Amino acid sequence: MANVFDILKERGYIEQTTHEEEIKELLEKESVTFYIGFDPTADSLHLGHFIQIMVMMHMQRAGHRPIAVIGGGTAMVGDPTGKTEMRKMLTEEEINKNAAALEKQISKFIDLDDDKGIVVNNALWLRNLNYIHFLREIGVHFSVNRMLTAECFKTRLEKGLSFLEFNYMLMQSYDFLELYRRYNCKLQLGGNDQWSNILGGIDLIRRKEGASVYGLTFRLLTTSEGKKMGKTESGAIWIDPDKTSPYDLYQYLRNIGDADVEKALALLTFLPMEEVKRLGSLEGAEINKAKEILAYEFTKIVHGEEEAKKAQKAARALFSNEAEDAASVPSTEMEKERFTKGVGILDLLTETGLTSSKSEGRRLIKQGGIYLEDERINDMDLIITTKNFKDNKLLLRRGKKIYHQIELV
Repeated sequence: MANVFDILKERGYIEQTTHEEEIKELLEKESVTFYIGFDPTADSLHLGHFIQIMVMMHMQRAGHRPIAVIGGGTAMVGDPTGKTEMRKMLTEEEINKNAAALEKQISKFIDLDDDKGIVVNNALWLRNLNYIHFLREIGVHFSVNRMLTAECFKTRLEKGLSFLEFNYMLMQSYDFLELYRRYNCKLQLGGNDQWSNILGGIDLIRRKEGASVYGLTFRLLTTSEGKKMGKTESGAIWIDPDKTSPYDLYQYLRNIGDADVEKALALLTFLPMEEVKRLGSLEGAEINKAKEILAYEFTKIVHGEEEAKKAQKAARALFSNEAEDAASVPSTEMEKERFTKGVGILDLLTETGLTSSKSEGRRLIKQGGIYLEDERINDMDLIITTKNFKDNKLLLRRGKKIYHQIELV
């Protein structure tokens, strides 16, 4: 069986390693316990997080033990990495609610039976720390001068970095130390933006335990233009089906740029690399087949085969103008009584989530990007009444392929 390090490298996950040869040898000769952290700043993972989930699944399939650390403690402070300003502080109640939701989601993708995988909340050891003791035992090992050269802090120094956020590196480093002591965790994985924090934990374990541990970062999920994949004008693409329907998830990937297909197939599916390269090399109209396979395979991983088939069927039906067969298209039920007097098109667009605001709706209508059934809407003040509905259903469309159905009740 191929070393999982080689698999991850071939598929394009790996960005940086602390000690490539040592990590490769370690993964070859023993079952390694490794960890990845997830901060509960929302009640669902989004598409960008799924690189971390895919890496965990690859590693577990190769016989290694994942620890998913839910940052119920670190979220109380906030990670300054990549932020231009301080993140909004969540209440303890909000963090606990989000943490429970993330734990439930992650347990769908990694095997937790018989200690094969672990989900743990770092609130367990962070929230009740004695501050003086922490400064003496942990803070003493960190050089402020060195910390200020870290990429995660440099971007914030001019705008203003709070002392609260400055503690984040110490807390994440302490996570690695605790996980080493509790579970013999020897490897921390994370997005490339976590490199400085990972190095902090490795150095802390060397100083406190005299042990060698390792770090590895993987690429962020970006388009060929360098933009984060999974961000749309209406918001993030979520893993929770109540926040982003399986159909919308499918459609997002079905519509990615041609240049991003091979990369996305490698990172977001388990298809063999020979097949990934074959599909990625398709040109012209043929590349759409590769996009369908990408969308189907990823939706199947996230939501199961049945939902993937329904999303595929709905997308094909709409593409063929067979909207009556598209039962899986995102829909919203609305009271029929509302449409007796009529509802403005801009209100409908925001209520259904097709636009994030009325101003965005106006812009799209002006650009000719909003349709009622197959008719382009040109009137921003259009009032929709029951007369516009057929069998109590009405299909709105944004652009070429984003649909939403309104059903009267």
